[in-house]
Order: sequence, then C-alpha cells, then structure tokens
Amino acid sequence: MITDKKNFLKWLRGAAPYIREHSGKTFVIQIDGDLVASDHFQGFVHDIALLNTLGIRVVVVFGVRAQVEKLLDERGIQSVYHHNLRVTDKAALECFKEAVGSVRFEIEAKLSMGLPNSPMAHSDITVSSGNFVTARPMGVIDGTDMQFTGSLRKVDADAIRSRLDNGDVVLLSPLATSVTGEVFNLSALSVATQTAIELGADKLILSFNYDGINGVDGEALHQMTDSEAETLLQTAGDVDIAPWVQLAGAVQACKASVQRVHLIDDRDDSSLLIELFTRDGIGTLISHSRFDAVRRAGHDDIAGIMELIEPLVAQGRLVERSIEQLESDIDDFTVLDRDGAVIACVATHVNAGGNIAEMACMVVHPDYQNQGKGQLLYQQVENALKKQGVSKVFLLTTQANHWFIEQGFVEAKVDDLPLARQDLYNYQRNSKVLLKNLD
Repeated sequence: MITDKKNFLKWLRGAAPYIREHSGKTFVIQIDGDLVASDHFQGFVHDIALLNTLGIRVVVVFGVRAQVEKLLDERGIQSVYHHNLRVTDKAALECFKEAVGSVRFEIEAKLSMGLPNSPMAHSDITVSSGNFVTARPMGVIDGTDMQFTGSLRKVDADAIRSRLDNGDVVLLSPLATSVTGEVFNLSALSVATQTAIELGADKLILSFNYDGINGVDGEALHQMTDSEAETLLQTAGDVDIAPWVQLAGAVQACKASVQRVHLIDDRDDSSLLIELFTRDGIGTLISHSRFDAVRRAGHDDIAGIMELIEPLVAQGRLVERSIEQLESDIDDFTVLDRDGAVIACVATHVNAGGNIAEMACMVVHPDYQNQGKGQLLYQQVENALKKQGVSKVFLLTTQANHWFIEQGFVEAKVDDLPLARQDLYNYQRNSKVLLKNLD
C-alpha cells in the first residue's frame, strides 16, 4: 500500500505541470473506426471526457472505415479503391451515413456518462456536432470518377471556437455537405488535420492501431522535428497507408500552425493520458522545433541542477556544490532541457586568457542515460567552446573516464593542468586527468 501511494504521488507530481499547462488549450483528437469497434473504446472516450473536465478544449474527429467495411460485406457490396482512396458510390454512401449516425450516437452517449465511478459521474458534458465542415467533390482522378468521395473545402473555425468557448466537446465526422447540398465522404485524417490548422490548435493527436513510427534501421522514434519526419517519409514505400499517412498529416500540421502532433497506438487504452501527462509519453511526437533543447542555464535552473547532482554527490562521484556556488557559477552551465525539465547539465569554466577551459559537473538524469543525451550535450558545448576560441579542454573524473575517452579525450597528468588548477587538485580523491585538444 505504501509503495502504491508513493507511485501515485510520483505520478501526480509529474502530471501536475501538464495539467496546468494544458488547461485552456485546444486539442484536436482523431480516432479511427477500429478503435470505435474495440473493447477499450469506452475507456478511451472516458479519457476524452476527463480532458474536458480539466479545462481542455477538445475537438474529436472520428472515422468509420471498419464499420463501413462491415456493412458493405454484409450487403455483398464490393469495395473499390483508387490510389488507396475509396470510390464512394451511392450504395457505399448509404453505408457511410448509417455508420456515421451509429458511431456519433455511441460517442455522444459515452461522453454523456461523465466520468463513471468518480465524483464526476454525473457531470454534464455537452457534445456539439453539425455542419462545421464543407466538402467538394474530388471529381475524376486518372480517369476514375470518385463519385461521392470528396475533399475538404472549408472548416468553420469561428463556429467551432464558439462551441469550445461554451465548454462543449465538438464532434466531427467524415461526412460533409457541399454548397449544393450533396453529401460526400471525406478522409477523417484530412478533416482532423485541417481543423487543427484552421483552429491554430495547440495539439493534434492522431490515433492508429500500429506499433508506432520506426526509423530506417528499425528503432522506435519517439520525437522528431517536422523536417526529420519529412526526410523519413522519403524512405517510405507507400505513403498513403498507416502509419505513413498519419506522419504526412503530422508534417502538414506542424508546417502550418500546430505546435505539436502526437501519434499514438490506440490499442493501449492508457495511451492518450500517458502521452499527454508524462514527460516522455508513449507515442511519437512531431514538432517544428526540437523537444530536447540545449541552452545556457539561468537562475531558474538551479533547483533542477541541484536535483541532478545531489545523488552523485552522495555517492562520492561529484564534488559537493552549494546553492551559493551554483548561483555564482550559473553562467558557466549549459543544460539539456526536455519540456521545461533539466535532464542533463555540464559546466565549462574558461580561463582568463580564453584559450583553455575546464569541463565539470557533467550529469545526465538516470532515466535518460544510454540514449545519446550526453553526446548531444557534450557536442554542442564543444562546438560553442571552439567558436569562443578555446583550443584545449581538460576535466577531472573518478568514474567516467572511459566515456570521455570515447569523446576524444586522452589521459594526462596533474602537471599538465594549468598551474592555478594544479594547486587545487585533491590528491585524496585521486581523480583522473583527461585532456582534449580542440584545434
């Protein structure tokens, strides 16, 4: 029981900054028909209701491909595709209408339940849906008449904002009418992407039932810039299938106005909350700028640096530094910032002549070790020192000498240190002296 309480407190303390940060923000969440048909759909919808109760402005865009495929199969109607796009004839359109009506009602019913088995079980959550999206016919592509398959013409962002201002959850479907009153089948992904762009949403969340995004060598990718994602798409074969089509939508959104796009595997019924309320998430984050930022430290980072170094001081691996000393030396520190949290730090003290620097107090949080974070921080610091005209870097270490040798340092002697630093050498610690020429 005590362990459970500690885990809960750890989670709550970690989630609290995100609860505060997300309040009042606009999230567009796209879900597909496979999720709607799954056993854990109810839990996913309840998590959406939770977001609404936390003051998050939520737009949900749902797809119905799985439901339509089932109806077509039951009626013996053959699906026709052109370039992975469904050709929607009258029979298929009727199936879409039936599926959209059924799924819309199911989502509204589940949202109306509030948060079951909680003090908010009977809280009122209002769902708004309507003609927020206008369509146009896709027409004839490569000689194939797409019939009632359409493309998005317009999103009424002002009308959606009005409902969000009222505290409603806005629900959008893949069906929309044209200015002539015809009904067209749209891509739920395109509706979600364009809606997020038109709203200037803070987040676009795309769900799919795949393991996630992997790089060319098969490693799971958890963060990418839109430029990196664009480069990865060039290596993909068919970009019109999942998860590449979602990744392409993420790039489009980021290059427009959406700050962050999250791609999550919706087969995990906890994926939405873990992605939004933990620092590392569970899916793939696409953003215009890097999630991890190397920057000069400021006085606001002192507490984070202290939290990093205290365990190593207790183990005798680092020399103790007081808060006063950190405040005095803070301009010498560089930190690796992940979403506002300091996950690595290093200090570089440049001598009066400006040509020799000491590197000290390099620490990477245990949760982020062996992930290349140390190399990222070190390389940027070294590049900065070179630009300053520093030609030589030295450091003292008791246990990390092998890692620094991998970065190009060589073992040296105390006599190789600047005279002023030789006088301060602690023979009791017997630290290794490492040196690197930057010329």
